[in-house]
Amino acid sequence: MSSTTPGRTIRIGGASGFWGDSSVGAPQLVSERNLDFLVFDYLAELTMSILAAARARDPQMGYATDFVAVTMKSVLHDVAAKGIRVISNAGGVNPQACARALEALAAEQGVHLKIAVVTGDDVLPLLPQLREQGVRELQTGAPLPERLLTANAYLGALPIRAALDAGADVVITGRCVDSAVTLGALMHAFGWAADDYDRLAQGSLAGHIIECGCQATGGLHTDWESVPGWAHIGYPVIECQADGSFVVTKPEGTGGLVNPAVVAEQVLYEIGDPRRYLLPDVTCDFTDVRLEPLGTHRVGVTGARGLPPGPAYKVSATYMDGYRCTAQLTVIGVDAARKARRTGEAILERTRALLVQKRWLPFSRTNIEVLGSEQAYFGPQARTAAVREAVLQVAVMHPQKEALELFAREIAPAGTSWSPGTTGAAGRPSPAPAVRQFAFLVEKSRLAPQVNFGDAVLPVTVPAGQSPVPPPDPTPAVDEQMPAGDLVEVPLVELAWARSGDKGDHSNIGVIARRPEWLPWLRAQVTEQRVKAWLSHLVAGQVTRYDLPGLNAMNFLCTEALDGGGMASLRNDPLGKGMAQILLAMPVQVPRDWRR
Repeated sequence: MSSTTPGRTIRIGGASGFWGDSSVGAPQLVSERNLDFLVFDYLAELTMSILAAARARDPQMGYATDFVAVTMKSVLHDVAAKGIRVISNAGGVNPQACARALEALAAEQGVHLKIAVVTGDDVLPLLPQLREQGVRELQTGAPLPERLLTANAYLGALPIRAALDAGADVVITGRCVDSAVTLGALMHAFGWAADDYDRLAQGSLAGHIIECGCQATGGLHTDWESVPGWAHIGYPVIECQADGSFVVTKPEGTGGLVNPAVVAEQVLYEIGDPRRYLLPDVTCDFTDVRLEPLGTHRVGVTGARGLPPGPAYKVSATYMDGYRCTAQLTVIGVDAARKARRTGEAILERTRALLVQKRWLPFSRTNIEVLGSEQAYFGPQARTAAVREAVLQVAVMHPQKEALELFAREIAPAGTSWSPGTTGAAGRPSPAPAVRQFAFLVEKSRLAPQVNFGDAVLPVTVPAGQSPVPPPDPTPAVDEQMPAGDLVEVPLVELAWARSGDKGDHSNIGVIARRPEWLPWLRAQVTEQRVKAWLSHLVAGQVTRYDLPGLNAMNFLCTEALDGGGMASLRNDPLGKGMAQILLAMPVQVPRDWRR
């Protein structure tokens, strides 16, 4: 049943974007007036493997311990006193242990909490059958690895709604879609049906906007100098109506910035085809999303549309693929970048020879980067290749830990053997397990999410057996025109805002026109071909452009762009955080008097 009366506004604060986010978010949001829900996102793909290792060492571990020991400890009394309900995926691979730890903390503080736990995302028991079926990785088509560390389905919002409907004050989940913690709260609050797809799309968009914390309030904004109060930046709050429309804002008196440009950047973050943003509860179409400034640090959001979801959950699995080691040295002086690269090449040549002597396998992969030399901009695009200070980073992978210990011993000798001005060796780097992600699909009917609430186990009915999501209709032709008149070149950043994100080995770059009338110029010049050429040193696959006319924006999906992506990448920027910044340096042509 709905917990609200008609016409009521539901206020939800997003207190965490990842495990490691600042501890200031929850206390700041709890001090807000009339906050209904406090939601947290803790889980990245690598986080699950870290938590699995922790549980293997101690059966009471396997969850994001900061959620209990730091965050909830600081706000527990206020949360209970104000009736704020908490939803978090901090449960990781052991949500029951997370709940027990929170129960112990509540008892210690004399606070009564009704805690529900969502389970059912663990796919490891299904692996024998899935292997027989020949399950393949979504992006690469590779077969299932011999042994997986974790395999967890991205559950949706229905179990969270069921827990809230049952009366839970706190809902702890394992793996779920990041936006589901928000959508579950809204489905409960407004009584939205599981097939009310337009509202579910709006609720999912609300969750998508606040799931990364301060990225919705000025964090990572293109116009970073316009964002005040970084040290005291506000965490996001959404104010949602029963029809799904909502306002993005932040606590009064905090730093940061909420305006249409900031929110648009976050809407585009980590999406592919905006017509088919696939979630377990709904397929979202964001192409006609509209943003309206409603006052200081207030942006209204409407226009998301929904279609039925597909028949499967996405599963994020992890497996160990040998070991990796990353070393850094600083090189100072004239020609620092060239000296650093030669040093890196010498380290690899020497250690490869030592591997041969020991009759060990060669390195699985290697990568040399000279940080500070604008290597990411590559060749003629780099303007500071002659820097007089640079950081050498050499990353290697090998099946044997001992081979990487050998590599680690050969870093410090560079300080006396080769380039003048070599410094900064802070001890031997430590080899670590190389954990990779493996994503695949599993039919919803094969999993049984449930809510553990007190002594009761509540099954959750999740619609299954849907048809595959149909492809979108062809996109109508959009006007593309070069500016007329006497033209000059300016960097793209003068015409657009942009933000980049990652999905596996794919990077997406959302580009938003600063003025609607400039969008045709951008479409004419920022083409798939030009983006591919500009990023050719980083992007091995295709570049596809999608339009979001409601935002006066384009989204570029770049495949095979992150050296394997995330845990598999040896780059200094494995998540492509800098991709948008690189693209914003690309020159475009405008009329000489274009600013009028």
